[in-house]
Amino acid sequence: MNSIERRNEILRMLLNTTLPLKGVDLANEFGVTRQVIVRDIAILRAEGKEIIATPEGYIVSKAGEFKIKRIIAVSHDKNQLYDEMATIIKYGGTIEDVIVEHPLYGEIKSNLLIKTLADLEAFIKSFNEHKAEPLSALTGGLHLHTISAERDDILDKIIEELKHKNYIIMD
Repeated sequence: MNSIERRNEILRMLLNTTLPLKGVDLANEFGVTRQVIVRDIAILRAEGKEIIATPEGYIVSKAGEFKIKRIIAVSHDKNQLYDEMATIIKYGGTIEDVIVEHPLYGEIKSNLLIKTLADLEAFIKSFNEHKAEPLSALTGGLHLHTISAERDDILDKIIEELKHKNYIIMD
């Protein structure tokens, strides 16, 4: 299989699944290195394919997944990470990403796509296993999230509870 055929097959696989596909699993499937898969994904993106890299693997943004999105500014410490995210997903919200504004590098963004409690548990497990620090550690806890939901009233409930918990930056 040549590289064009491999990229076409990767795209077909991504389009035919609702679950993220890990780069290492794709590499094993095609008998190549993970770096080859990273390059293939980069080429597919450059061709205009809407492939998103998440902590759980690659997914394709599919048509018809329209949701209402808002960007919220929040601040909390590392110990409140789970509570903040659980608050968002408990109403049916999705945590699309986390964004920080770094003084040297500018905007740093990481796609999360945390939709369910299972997604959150997997994220926290990986976070703890890697002894990671949140991106917000670079900015004293201040960060942005793009959150999405099916309806405005869901986003309103999420934001109201985050305000109540003093996570939302008001001014």
